[in-house]
Amino acid sequence: MTTIRKRVAILISGRGSNMTALIEAARDPAYPAEIALVLSNRADAVGLERARRAGIRTTVVDHRAYPNRAAFDAAVNARLGVEGIDIVCLAGFMRILTADFVSAWHDRMINIHPSLLPLFPGLHTHERAIEAGMRLTGCTVHFVRAEMDSGPIIGQAAVPIAFDDTPDTLARRVLAAEHQLYPLALALVAGELVHVRDERLVVHSALPLDMSDMLVAPAIEG
Repeated sequence: MTTIRKRVAILISGRGSNMTALIEAARDPAYPAEIALVLSNRADAVGLERARRAGIRTTVVDHRAYPNRAAFDAAVNARLGVEGIDIVCLAGFMRILTADFVSAWHDRMINIHPSLLPLFPGLHTHERAIEAGMRLTGCTVHFVRAEMDSGPIIGQAAVPIAFDDTPDTLARRVLAAEHQLYPLALALVAGELVHVRDERLVVHSALPLDMSDMLVAPAIEG
């Protein structure tokens, strides 16, 4: 395990509510990650001002300034390199990343998705869960792979669906769960308490017990 705080970049496109949860968690000196950069592809993203008020360095890489996704991703990757980033967290980043970019950050980039993956990848997750008659939904933090909303699962949090739920009421409760789950998952990755083997999460035997209830079918090793 490491004692050096990992440098984290959060990529956003909008308000950055999960970004805020990560920033708050990282205020604790014992937290194994520091939020070194918030990067957005939109200059008007509300989350940028939130990050600045928290004293976090911000930058904008406008995707409209680049001829294609590869060029945009190369610019983002270059900025991450300049900042000495160790881990990338996607938090409402509304761009599909190229396979080359994902490969460059293999097992060092994580994402949060508002469903219990592999159920309901993509958009409109709450509407789809309600329409399917699900009684349970939730959120998932996973390592990023080239296929959308795929990759080894780090953690999940379950949220019951009430019979009178609307997509909006359900979204609010799932978002509250996201704000708890994402900082926990980042702590596991930054603290080197988990790694990937054969595309499954492997958990170090030193994992604190109060974190284990948010892990899905991990293997344990010494």
